[in-house]
Amino acid sequence: MKITPKLLLILVLGMFSKVGLAFTLETVNVVDNVYALIGEIGPRTPDNLLLNNTQGFIETETGVILISTGASPQGAKLIEQTIKKTTSKPIKWIINVGSQDHHWMGNGYFINKGAKSFALAKTITNQKIHVDTHMTRLKGVMAKNYQAFTPKHAKTAFKADDNSLNIDGIKLHLIWPGNGHFPGDGVLYYPAKKVVFSGDFIYNDRLLGVQPYSKVVEWQKSFHNIMKLDLNHIVPGHGYPSDKQGVIKSTGNYLDFLIINVKAAVDDWKELAETVDKLSDAPQFAYLKFYDSWHKRNINRTFIELEGAP
Repeated sequence: MKITPKLLLILVLGMFSKVGLAFTLETVNVVDNVYALIGEIGPRTPDNLLLNNTQGFIETETGVILISTGASPQGAKLIEQTIKKTTSKPIKWIINVGSQDHHWMGNGYFINKGAKSFALAKTITNQKIHVDTHMTRLKGVMAKNYQAFTPKHAKTAFKADDNSLNIDGIKLHLIWPGNGHFPGDGVLYYPAKKVVFSGDFIYNDRLLGVQPYSKVVEWQKSFHNIMKLDLNHIVPGHGYPSDKQGVIKSTGNYLDFLIINVKAAVDDWKELAETVDKLSDAPQFAYLKFYDSWHKRNINRTFIELEGAP
């Protein structure tokens, strides 16, 4: 093939465009002063700074309320830079709705700048239980780009299951609807806008992951408790914002599928391998990312939980 000046220009521009590509968070205006920050739908990588989840923020009269702070100071800085593209107001308040790393390990970046921090006491307890595992994972993924830091927990802890917050004139509820993906996770409800920041109780665009510490039976109940709220908008822990019907399709129906079908198999004394094989084809959920690699594992772990239930 002859390299003409025009072809050379195209190749050079293509090379520079690839080199210049850097991971960014996508900002979605959910409603009025409420925003979602969409991270990577796929796995954690050094390039995405472990931001493979969805954060959110609320703009108030004088500042910003940030929901979830990323898994590292580098991730927190990117969150801050992204928010600055929407508003010049400072991030004055941070709220942790989850125990997993990408919901809270960026806290210190904002606390050191004077932000006030809030979480459920249950959430903080479980953050402390899992922090060593999270730090090991962070170091492993970031490798040479890892920068040492000390994780900081929220300074204000709420012991009740439903807590009212009035932040800069905005009335919110920090709620524990029951256990789920991680024990102790919570949700933040903004009644005036009919919005909930659900954390990892709700996944959209990707299949939810049942982990060894997940409580699948409680997760199903927690999801239905969240759906009892007066909602028009759900900002999930992973994926894009949706309405109730969207998250019922992606999360609620899947949790129901696992519990109903796996429980029937356990009650009928079916073997684990037989159950996984029988339920492995669920085409109604095949549109979700990671279906091929996670679905059988989810059946497996749900079976183990239900088989060991009293």
